[in-house]
Amino acid sequence: MPETRPDLHIDNDRVCSACRNYENRSKIDWQARKAELFEILDRYRSKDQENYDCIVPVSGGKDSHYQVIKMLEFGMNPLCVNAHPDQLSNIGRRNIENLKGLGVDFIEISINPKIRSKVSYLGLTQVGDASWPEHATIFTIPVRTAVQMDIPLLIWGENSQFEYGGPAAAAENNVLTRRWLEEFGGLQGMRPSDLIGQNYIERRDLQQFIYPIDADLKRVGVTGLFLGHYL
Repeated sequence: MPETRPDLHIDNDRVCSACRNYENRSKIDWQARKAELFEILDRYRSKDQENYDCIVPVSGGKDSHYQVIKMLEFGMNPLCVNAHPDQLSNIGRRNIENLKGLGVDFIEISINPKIRSKVSYLGLTQVGDASWPEHATIFTIPVRTAVQMDIPLLIWGENSQFEYGGPAAAAENNVLTRRWLEEFGGLQGMRPSDLIGQNYIERRDLQQFIYPIDADLKRVGVTGLFLGHYL
């Protein structure tokens, strides 16, 4: 990692925090972590089987395949949610169809391509990220789906900043908040509200870019965990 990466710290021995985190893996009791994971999954499993047990946000890549495979192995009934990217490649489509073939229900949500183009331009010129729409909606769309379908638990792969349990690990006060989501959810300091009025973008154009309000997150109890913390 370059030392200029945000939130990467170099200690007095000139070793970066990412390497220190990796070193600490050898000290983790992985069996205890796995047992903790099972307790959390049981807490959120649909008792009457009237709904899905969890949402797995998926791109179709190796990580989301692993997340889905593990949820199925653990007896969960996941709903896979995909934020459709711009110009999906043939390999990407093949991977998504392969993931569906594991035996899951799958939702793909595409945003207005004209709005995506406008937002991509602002992402490039304002935060240096032409793929800002993809990096934002991979987080916002699954959370919006969780609220709309009353599915509290989201299963993420890993936290790119540092692997940890996430709010679902707490027995109390474990609801995701808008502030938490905006800090860790790929927005890179640019909020959807910042886009309104720029490049002829209106509030109604940004439905899929905007997290639900805290009241709705709390009503459903939306929370999440990072599978990489447990396995």
